Amino acid sequence: QVQLVESGGGLVQPGGSLRLSCAASGSISIMYTMNWDRQAPGKQREWVARNTYGGSTDYADSVKGRFTISRDNAKNTEYLQMNSLNPGDSAVYYCNADILPLRASRMYHYWGQGTQVTVSS
Repeated sequence: QVQLVESGGGLVQPGGSLRLSCAASGSISIMYTMNWDRQAPGKQREWVARNTYGGSTDYADSVKGRFTISRDNAKNTEYLQMNSLNPGDSAVYYCNADILPLRASRMYHYWGQGTQVTVSS
């Protein structure tokens, strides 16, 4: 059973920083593309950042230059460094990834449970 567990959320003042982590556990063969999405109250979930297995990264325009996605394949963990946070970044942040489980014939898409980020003075 593969699980993704986020951590690192919390309350931060505008202009501050947070680092989110997402640890994958279970019988994993390969973690392919890893993403962070977010959902603010009353809004649709939106994609934030992507990190491919080969290390290519991509970001939503709203966070480009402020957020950095990274991964540690040896630890099956992905990170989201968030700098220069503003109230518009307040949301529940979800990691998700395409994972090939051990002994599986195809990959599956998994989601974490989410971690709350609140930017407020």
